[in-house]
Amino acid sequence: MSEQNTPFENSPAKSPRRTVGRVVSSRADKTITVLVERQVRHPLYGKYMRKSTRLHAHDEHNECHEGDRVAIVETRPISRTKCFRLVEVLESASELQQKEAAAAATVGV
Repeated sequence: MSEQNTPFENSPAKSPRRTVGRVVSSRADKTITVLVERQVRHPLYGKYMRKSTRLHAHDEHNECHEGDRVAIVETRPISRTKCFRLVEVLESASELQQKEAAAAATVGV
């Protein structure tokens, strides 16, 4: 008998969903909680509202701290609530505070 190709055999691999957010908790060992914010338009009134989602992500080396801006990707389930893993730290909390202080200083001048 000849072998038949399954529908998933020749399909290209789906790239994992990459999300950027802010770390709101890093207390648990190897786990961070990331707050992802997005703007959604109200269906009736048309006003843009800010919606947020908290996602748990795996931080293998405990390199994140609260306030960091991070990129996470979807992965296999690691625990009951953890389905994302840390890819990179985009900006540390200290860098963000320095930028905000510089912006406030230029506005106050």
